[in-house]
Amino acid sequence: MADNEFYLGRAYDPKAGKATPQEIRYDPADLTTHAVVTGMTGSGKTGLCVSLLEEAALQGVPALIIDPKGDLTNLLLHFPDLAPQDFQPWVDPDIARRSGKTVEQAAMEAALSWRSGLSEWGITPDRIRALANAVQFAIYTPGSDAGIPVSVLSSLAAPGLDWATHRESLRERISSTVTALLGLVGIEDVDPIRSREHILLSNLFESAWSQGRGVDLTELILQTQTPPFEKLGAFPVDTFYPPKDRMELAMALNNILASPAFEVWREGQPLDVKTLLFAEDGRPHHSIFYLAHLSDTERMFFVTLLFTAVESWMRTQSGTNALRALLYMDEIFGYLPPTANPPSKTPLLRMLKQARAFGLGLLLATQNPVDVDYKGLSNAGTWFIGKLQTEQDKNRLLDGLESATGGSSRAAFDKLISSLGKRVFIMQNVHEKTPILFQTRWAMNYLAGPMTRTQIPALNQLVGARAVDSGQSSVDNGPQTVSAPAPSFSVPQPSPVSYAAPAPAATPVKPATPSRVDPAGSSTTKPPVPAGVAEYFLPQNYSLPEAFKYAAKTMPAEAMIEGVIYRPALLASAQVRFLDRKYGVDSELARAALVAAPEKRGVVRWDDFIYNGPSLDQVDTSPAASARFGVIDAPLNDARLIKALQKDFTDWVYRSSTIKARANDTLKVYAGPDVSQAEFMKACAETARDARDAEIAKKSATIDRQIKTLQDKLDREERELRQDEAELGQRKMEEMGTHAENVFGLFTGSRSTRKLSSSLTKRRMTEQAKADVDESIDAISQFKKELAVLQQRRQDVVDDVNASWGDVVNKITEVVIAPKKTDVFINLFGVAWLPYYQVRAGGAILEIPAFGAE
Repeated sequence: MADNEFYLGRAYDPKAGKATPQEIRYDPADLTTHAVVTGMTGSGKTGLCVSLLEEAALQGVPALIIDPKGDLTNLLLHFPDLAPQDFQPWVDPDIARRSGKTVEQAAMEAALSWRSGLSEWGITPDRIRALANAVQFAIYTPGSDAGIPVSVLSSLAAPGLDWATHRESLRERISSTVTALLGLVGIEDVDPIRSREHILLSNLFESAWSQGRGVDLTELILQTQTPPFEKLGAFPVDTFYPPKDRMELAMALNNILASPAFEVWREGQPLDVKTLLFAEDGRPHHSIFYLAHLSDTERMFFVTLLFTAVESWMRTQSGTNALRALLYMDEIFGYLPPTANPPSKTPLLRMLKQARAFGLGLLLATQNPVDVDYKGLSNAGTWFIGKLQTEQDKNRLLDGLESATGGSSRAAFDKLISSLGKRVFIMQNVHEKTPILFQTRWAMNYLAGPMTRTQIPALNQLVGARAVDSGQSSVDNGPQTVSAPAPSFSVPQPSPVSYAAPAPAATPVKPATPSRVDPAGSSTTKPPVPAGVAEYFLPQNYSLPEAFKYAAKTMPAEAMIEGVIYRPALLASAQVRFLDRKYGVDSELARAALVAAPEKRGVVRWDDFIYNGPSLDQVDTSPAASARFGVIDAPLNDARLIKALQKDFTDWVYRSSTIKARANDTLKVYAGPDVSQAEFMKACAETARDARDAEIAKKSATIDRQIKTLQDKLDREERELRQDEAELGQRKMEEMGTHAENVFGLFTGSRSTRKLSSSLTKRRMTEQAKADVDESIDAISQFKKELAVLQQRRQDVVDDVNASWGDVVNKITEVVIAPKKTDVFINLFGVAWLPYYQVRAGGAILEIPAFGAE
């Protein structure tokens, strides 16, 4: 086996269905062009990646290992003696029990299996011992002190790069850092060009970094309120981002600073990549970042900061063709998606394109080949392809592989992938002429599976013990691990190994300490709740000043938060539905109770503990880091009493929950509690008005017809009057003309019998016209009298109708609606942990509630 090459396994004969004697070696320099490992759960992907990292360690190649699930902590489980007692602390008791074995028997089987497997693959105990001595291992736990804490705020310090020379790359780092920071406070999917928050914070970082100054979080919050510049672009700062809006951003950032849960993020090992990779004397480190305990947002935040830190370190290195360091990520799903643009994606893409020149190799693994950016992964020179779960996975991989590897034979890959079994992989290496089918070797480390956070301290102690055994100090200016003597066993023990005190030369990392009980009856270990009883953690929604304010206490100037302690309480929450179609009711009512100290006999007067605080829709699923816990007393520690209390609470909600509906039975108008009194009155008035108008129209129809007929006669008579008056005027004119003619004939001596007769005729016609006018006037007068009588009769009808409907509007009753028992739904019921700040002030420790009504 060539000492300068990675031993990955042996060539695999698909026809024979077994490995051949031919060893498969891999040139570590090929990793400078990066590698991708993909395969489904159970394909052997983790074992292959562990083997690659083992070989890197044997070659003295330092590595930063991102472990989102907890599998890569197995890299510390290498036991040169292959003794059962070495395996025993890491055997899962539940798996052993389900297999019908004791822990000792399972440990013995694991030891024998590893001894046989390693021997079969030609790996001797000396090689395992060389692995233990090759690099220094350490497990870091950002956001927790279970392992070595990481101070992420050191990422806000100015990198040691000249601004004028590296302006572009530093601006890229600022952009990624700000995006991650905003994501941590809940501002996601930001556009660096459009987001005011991103633009402001980026300018604050640039203002400081360009002058060689770092920015701590406190200073960043203060500068958010009062920026050290007057303009952003062409606009004044206050126009671009008004002070009121900037205060909201500052408050969001201050929540990080004020939260006790974030305190551990501010302490521990600085995110200094050089120190994480090498000791001062040049010894390589394998630094494992355990992220299984973090939320998705916190993981994205940390991974982005780590990527940007690695990129900045990378740019300070000289060029090389050799593999200088390795960056491994166990699962890139969500960090390099094909369409979305999370904050981690940009720095990762830059490193995939540029890291080769600096000797930095990226090893990326995924079991989700459907959701990765193959365009970005086209920079990977090596692909390790294991068994895939679905045809969709295979086809998506083949699509991406065609573009990533530049025209590989799809048919050949399709056939090879379909034939893969467990621990059998295809290696497509651009430095090789053809793909290689091989079976992975046996991992030197015991593959115990994902580790929990509580197991991390013992793992770091294991490293310290090895350092003492080998005569090396486990402490330098880089990763700090606990040093302890090697464990000594007389017979196999079922519990994890117990180590002696650390060697004097070592500086211990805070280990998993045993539970400590203080005089107030609290413990660092959370008391278990009864089986079947739900458990909730109420959030710390008060800042320290708010906590003092709502506790009606004066906050001392020297007050400091010592920690958080949770006290148990009984939390009950229900949703009640009211449905009554007759009354138009379809409403829901939330009922909740919070009993801080229930009677031990399990009797609760729910009316005395009604909860009206913040919404309980999003209670926390885990406590704050490093919190203490009060003791659980009866009835909270009795599942039978809790069950009885839940039934009693349900009955109380059913009996005491009612809503009122409004009803106007005469108008048939109904409304539930969501309709106000004013709105209901308006609806009644509109309905009554419509009904009144309909009744008036019905009762006055005959009168209206009579009025119309009479009005038509009046109009006609008035027209005739106007005609008669015109005719009378004309007759008078004609009569006057005839009289004038007769008088004129008298003076001229031309009197005529005919003319006298004409004068008399005109007179009779005038009198007839006058009679017609008088007749019309009399008729009109009569019509108006009759019309007035009809209109009065109509008005009387209207008044009577109005009076009857005016009373109806006010005939409103309230109807009490009760729920059905089946419409009472319990949302939350169980033990709620109430957070309290432990505050040191004037030499005394005060407990102030950290949760309550805002």
